[in-house]
Amino acid sequence: MVGKVKWFNAEKGYGFINRGEGEDIFVHYSQIMEEGYRSLNEGQQVQFDLAQTERGLQAKKVYKIGV
Repeated sequence: MVGKVKWFNAEKGYGFINRGEGEDIFVHYSQIMEEGYRSLNEGQQVQFDLAQTERGLQAKKVYKIGV
């Protein structure tokens, strides 16, 4: 699945991804697939898997596109 980062708070380690339809998807920094400091920028395109959790939809295995 592909979407754009709606916002991400690096201090708190989470944010939301918008996929253009339906509700926004929660993303936690632990699901960003890169080494070192993990963060996302507003408007950045990402690819991710979607998982249904107790708290709603959550992005898993998040990869930055075009970086």
